[in-house]
Amino acid sequence: MDFQSFFVGGFECADHINRSGIRVNLLKETDHDRQVFNDYQLLKIAGITTVREGICWSEIEKTPYQYDFSEVKNRLLAANELGMQQLWDICHFGYPADMMPTHPLFADRFSKLCAAFAQFYQAHSDKVLFVVPINEISFLSWHSGDVRGTVPFAVNSGFDVKYHLCKAAIKGIEAIKMVSPSARIMTIEPLIKIHPNFETGEIEQVDSFNENQFQAADIISGRLLPELGGQPDFLDIVGVNYYYNNQWIHNGIKLDWPTEHPQFTRFSELLVEVKNRYNRPMFVSETGHFGVLRDVWLKEITSECTVAMRAGVNLQGICIYPVLDRPNWDDLTDYCQCGLWDLDEQKKRVPHQPYLDTLSECARDIESFWGSVAGTH
Repeated sequence: MDFQSFFVGGFECADHINRSGIRVNLLKETDHDRQVFNDYQLLKIAGITTVREGICWSEIEKTPYQYDFSEVKNRLLAANELGMQQLWDICHFGYPADMMPTHPLFADRFSKLCAAFAQFYQAHSDKVLFVVPINEISFLSWHSGDVRGTVPFAVNSGFDVKYHLCKAAIKGIEAIKMVSPSARIMTIEPLIKIHPNFETGEIEQVDSFNENQFQAADIISGRLLPELGGQPDFLDIVGVNYYYNNQWIHNGIKLDWPTEHPQFTRFSELLVEVKNRYNRPMFVSETGHFGVLRDVWLKEITSECTVAMRAGVNLQGICIYPVLDRPNWDDLTDYCQCGLWDLDEQKKRVPHQPYLDTLSECARDIESFWGSVAGTH
């Protein structure tokens, strides 16, 4: 196993500009930057010793090519002291104020940042660096290039944004590998399923829409647009983000979970599809739900993951995302009730006990699964 614990704790680290033109920093909004030591202690009690973090590029590089990793250092030192393993996003969502993916210097600025972070990490940790260069390129390119959700607030430009994000990710991977050849690279994308609309007859183009979700990974691995420099070994660990609303009928209804719609595809089947395409180690890099159903969701996802592993998927873990409740990007007063811990008005951590109890149950299920697998050999 690549991770210390099968269940991973994900901390929100988006630092983008939202639809209202306001800079969002969920690391600060959740107070994780100041309460990191306590947060890690809570996770250890819950049995989680691997976490997913992000550096927040807009905070690190306020002046071009000058980096301030002091806040990141605090989180890294807390992990060192408590024996936590960290998986780092270089760019989750968000860029410095003077940058956007289509800027002519974007790839250079990003690659220099990646090299600087790898050097910083090596100076403060003797653990292998696990890094996500750019998170969810497919979603970010759509959100920013087609529906004006963030910088550059464009429409009809999704693939152009995707092209430049992939170019930067490849340059970033090259820079990281120059500094830290042993670094593990994680490519993380949403896992979706668009189903044919038999009422309207829109059937054939659905295959191409589903295929598009793999474009970023294909570019990074050199399968697509090889002139950008992608390499097969750049696709090291494949992460998939999966939520309740990741399946829908093309130009039709959403197949939001829970549903008994006959076209709904089991999560385990989707994982097997990714395994068959890439045959790489995988992990569920984000998953979670809201309110009273969050514990039910985790139980079902864990069950589906064991089915997928029995079918040959080399699954390294499940990242509960987020472990702390978070506000809506576009309304920072509206919290989602989605964490293992909710937050009160003073940002104190309030445990959601059914979710924590289910996490313990799911951890036991995974232990039982590994025991049964070992017993067959």
